[in-house]
Amino acid sequence: MPSSSEKAIQTTYFSIAGNALLAIAKGLTGYFGNSYALIADAIESTTDVFSSLMVLLGLRYSSKPADDNHPYGHGKAEPLITFVVVGFLVISATVIAYESIQNIQTPHKTPEKYTLIVLGVIILIKEGFYRIVVSTSEKTRSTALKADAWHHRSDAISSLMAFIGISIAIFMGKGYETADDWAALLASGIIVYNAYLIFRPALGEIMDEHLYEDIVLQIRKVAITVEGVKNTEKCFVRKAGMFLHVDLHLIVDGCISVKEGHDIAHLVKEVLQNKMPEIADVLIHIEPD
Repeated sequence: MPSSSEKAIQTTYFSIAGNALLAIAKGLTGYFGNSYALIADAIESTTDVFSSLMVLLGLRYSSKPADDNHPYGHGKAEPLITFVVVGFLVISATVIAYESIQNIQTPHKTPEKYTLIVLGVIILIKEGFYRIVVSTSEKTRSTALKADAWHHRSDAISSLMAFIGISIAIFMGKGYETADDWAALLASGIIVYNAYLIFRPALGEIMDEHLYEDIVLQIRKVAITVEGVKNTEKCFVRKAGMFLHVDLHLIVDGCISVKEGHDIAHLVKEVLQNKMPEIADVLIHIEPD
């Protein structure tokens, strides 16, 4: 069974291949079908290819084991890569917005009707990509992969905006030729908003914010089942890449020996890592009852 990092890397290859094929399809259809909204979509898919490559590099680096210089591993590289992915999103949104404004000011032909069929297929494909990638990101707890998933969702949204804009341009007729350009402009704003949604949790991960209350509750429940543990006190969780580092205070009988307390701590760590394989390490402090 592949590990979390292997699953994430396989999914990223899937994203790269899908984005490359869709960028070509959108670009050709937009060029021959007189639709800048589709060309804007192609631009975004092209940046998606490069951002997915960055995610791939980040996942490979962050999955490297701990060493003397990096005793907590290399996992913090993952949210840093997420920042780069967010940068790609903002850049693509800026390019789309600029070109949309230019095209709104320039008279051009109404898009061809067949562009709607292509867009409809693209929307379904990109939403499917989003669901596949976001599912893997939730299983692996990968912020970079989640950012990549949102690239697919933002692509689906911009394609939907293009679909609406082209429909207006085609069916409303003369005077509405720029509707797809307005749609692309609106899509650029949505992309920037999605970029913020991706950026915020990655920043929290870098800053070691308290974001894992559900995991803390699970750790407490598991720890209390170990013989000799009377209760838990402090519990802090930090995320590094796809793995978690836990600081846990255990309350035990104050009359037991140091060795007995030591053995309980090791047993708790073993049980936690067996039941929660996403935990890379547990630092335990013993508190006497």
